[in-house]
Amino acid sequence: MFFGGPPRLIKLVLLLQSRPSMTAAELAAELEVSERTITRDALALSEAGVPVYADRGRAGGYRLVGGYRTRLTGLARGEAEALFLSGLPGALRDMGLEDAASAARLKVSAALLPSLRDAHESAARRFHLDAPGWYQEPETPELLAPVAEAVWDDRWVSARYRRGDGTEVERELEPYGLVLKAGVWYVCARSGSAFRTYRVDRFTAVAVGEERFDRDPDFDLSVFWEERAAEFARSILRAEVVVRLTEAGARRLPYVTDRAAAGEALAAGTAEGGLLRVVLRVESEEVAFGQLLGLGPEVEVLAPDALRERFTEAARGMAALYGESRAPRTAHR
Repeated sequence: MFFGGPPRLIKLVLLLQSRPSMTAAELAAELEVSERTITRDALALSEAGVPVYADRGRAGGYRLVGGYRTRLTGLARGEAEALFLSGLPGALRDMGLEDAASAARLKVSAALLPSLRDAHESAARRFHLDAPGWYQEPETPELLAPVAEAVWDDRWVSARYRRGDGTEVERELEPYGLVLKAGVWYVCARSGSAFRTYRVDRFTAVAVGEERFDRDPDFDLSVFWEERAAEFARSILRAEVVVRLTEAGARRLPYVTDRAAAGEALAAGTAEGGLLRVVLRVESEEVAFGQLLGLGPEVEVLAPDALRERFTEAARGMAALYGESRAPRTAHR
């Protein structure tokens, strides 16, 4: 069995395990080295006891003989868990797991030990990616790394957290999982008997304890986040607008406003002369103006009056702009 050696030699063995035969040119391209280096590496492997055989001739190449396989049992749990997040390099870097993922990828073709076969489930319990955007700018919190360390190792955290009103509170937390939503990091943690969600960028201090907590086997990170995200989305829809939509406008409405709110509005809408009249829940009149403006002539705002007047003014401005001649305009000095 071959367990040591530089990472390039390990990868060369894994490549030969995965294919019946590879030419020196193919191996050189995969490993980004010269063919002469491949020849030297094959000789080094052979001297180390790995049965690498070189077939001569134009169609020749390198192969492993005798059904040789290495299990590379040096794969650690942290590497195994990080391996299942390797498609998210930015997230791995932010959580401080990039090195573990890199080491794991070198061993990806080897069979996992029985104690590591739940690694993909373990990673899913601790990390969730929610891709669709909300309204925040991407950021990498300063204290993300220690929070991620605690999540991955099931360790208690003593933290100081800044609330939305600016006050700070002390919290003892059992951090169950991290969620990356549109570039903003959240940690889902148990505080006392309740599970709550905290923005990682609002932690002002984090101390990871030595003591581990016992995870609730019934806690499902993705389900918990989906429920909380839906609650949040509903909570910010505090205003209503009444609009008439063309068929095209009705189709596009879920893509410019909250999808759930749009679905509810369309389902309850009433037909009016070939158009659809709906009452739509929105975050505010300001947000609704920006969203519905994207539908152009496919939507008519009926209420509230102030929002309708804004659309009237916007329509006048557009008509004036596009009703002018096509001659280039000069800037006013």
